[in-house]
Amino acid sequence: MNEDSVGGGPSVAGSQWYDADAGPLVRPYAMTGGRTKPGPSNVRFDLIALVVVDDDPPGPAEESLLGPEHRSLLALCRAETQSVAELSADADLPVGVVRVLLGDLLESGFVRVSRPVPPAQLPDERILREVIDGLRAL
Repeated sequence: MNEDSVGGGPSVAGSQWYDADAGPLVRPYAMTGGRTKPGPSNVRFDLIALVVVDDDPPGPAEESLLGPEHRSLLALCRAETQSVAELSADADLPVGVVRVLLGDLLESGFVRVSRPVPPAQLPDERILREVIDGLRAL
């Protein structure tokens, strides 16, 4: 036996892939096939971008070809519209992995992503105050 196990104690053959507290370990690169970018289009998913299942997704045959993490994200999106950050927390996956997997789902037509409005496109605060003051005057 050697002393290479996670807890510093003796390791058993094959235990380098097991953490006593976390359970079996799967490295993030194994879930994404070694990729770090979400698809060939390099789409950037903001943490607050909302993900929803597409109205006309591919059929069950195509879904059966997806990995378990992809299917897990789809199940979470079917339950309710969620942000990228919420999906990461609920699926217990790193955000980087979720972004890559969402890129796959987006390119395959399973999900749609609504990106947050850039601050430059938000209405001016002065205009909003004038509208509120006008409504109060009524």
